[in-house]
Amino acid sequence: MSERLFGTDGVRGLPGVEPLTPRTVRALGYHAACVLLESQGPRRDGIPPRIAVGRDTRGSGPALEKALAAGFAAAGVETVDLGVIPTPAVSYLTPRLGCAAGVVVSASHNPAEYNGIKFFDANGFKMPPALEREVERRLAAGRPVPSARARRPTRAVGAGQLYGDFLRSAFPASLDLSGTRLVVDCANGAAAAFAPALFEGFGAEVIAIGVKPNGRNINKGCGALALDALSREVRRRRADAGVAFDGDADRALLCDETGAALDGDAVIGAAAARLLSRGGLKGGKVALTVMSNYGLLTFLRSRGVEVVTVPVGDRHVTEAIEREGLSLGGENSGHVVFRDFAPTGDGMLTALQTLAAWRESGRPMSALRRLYRPTPQTLKALRVTRKPALEGLKRTSAEIARANRALSGRGRVFVRYSGTEPVLRVLVEGPVKSENARLAAAIAGTYFKETGQTEEAHP
Repeated sequence: MSERLFGTDGVRGLPGVEPLTPRTVRALGYHAACVLLESQGPRRDGIPPRIAVGRDTRGSGPALEKALAAGFAAAGVETVDLGVIPTPAVSYLTPRLGCAAGVVVSASHNPAEYNGIKFFDANGFKMPPALEREVERRLAAGRPVPSARARRPTRAVGAGQLYGDFLRSAFPASLDLSGTRLVVDCANGAAAAFAPALFEGFGAEVIAIGVKPNGRNINKGCGALALDALSREVRRRRADAGVAFDGDADRALLCDETGAALDGDAVIGAAAARLLSRGGLKGGKVALTVMSNYGLLTFLRSRGVEVVTVPVGDRHVTEAIEREGLSLGGENSGHVVFRDFAPTGDGMLTALQTLAAWRESGRPMSALRRLYRPTPQTLKALRVTRKPALEGLKRTSAEIARANRALSGRGRVFVRYSGTEPVLRVLVEGPVKSENARLAAAIAGTYFKETGQTEEAHP
């Protein structure tokens, strides 16, 4: 097994294939539990440590959770089973249930055949990279896992209600959604049992789609990565807005009344404007990744808001928010952190904050989408069979440099591998769509010729 196990968002792969085999997952559970407990120092209350575990709707989830629980038992840790529940709920519930850590069995937005495991510390933050590296070191060293009798996980009764109460408390008491019609796409994932009832509780008429998970259909043609279904239903049902989540509900994207999408950048722009008007934008800054649209940056700076730019990944956004003491940050993919409420991205919280901004404005949702004019972008997501270091590809690097010279200060080029999928992303941003497309195609073509791979568009 490769020493490098953790990607940008936990461990991902195909169940039954390394590293997601029962033996390796059991060892992962054991070593992760040991490392997390050691980082917290000796317990003084005499109570056995517990780890909260939740999962999304993938059919492979229960078996992976069972293997993790066996590893936890070997470390002397009890498992608290949260069942099928959104990833941000595990982050929220871990400290409130007094658990030493939280774990989510989910591959987030990836197709159903994938799964993954991500860890949270006792405060609900993602496991720090230093601890991930230590877990990898112990696994690579082949440290033995002690034998332990499997224990039946404790079911956390009322945990979902506790999380729902938190979400309801995050919506302004002076507002409701009465008289509105919302289409809610739950991606056949973890939001299905939560989101429709949440919005109905505020008085909205909810048309729910993507709410029939069968273990194999999570994210399939629905959810935040396939907005066409949401857009069509918004138009067909003449809804006021639409909301789409990904499989584990840590991100949200929206549609306005015309079916046009509000991506994460539009959501962040609306949130920043709202917080700024209330004096609640801490530090006068917003944390954004390098993928955020230049139009959003211009919009924020025109209002005196400074942008803290970080690499792609919600972990980097969270780190910047904590370091700078900020209240807002996020990615254009729909991961948005409202730090006054939660330490991590939460799709349902994001939707509620955006709906609050919309209701307060008294205007159609499309007005939020038009807060700024996005700079045209071409984004190619290309499947790859291997990931050679980009800096070692001379012809590809030269093509990227040529594209940057062609834009000559009018835009930018960004090329990176996905941290969770076998995908190369090529982003070209500039004032002319056709030029962006031509430059992106040239970079992609050069990459595939140089690496000897076959070009295949990612669905």
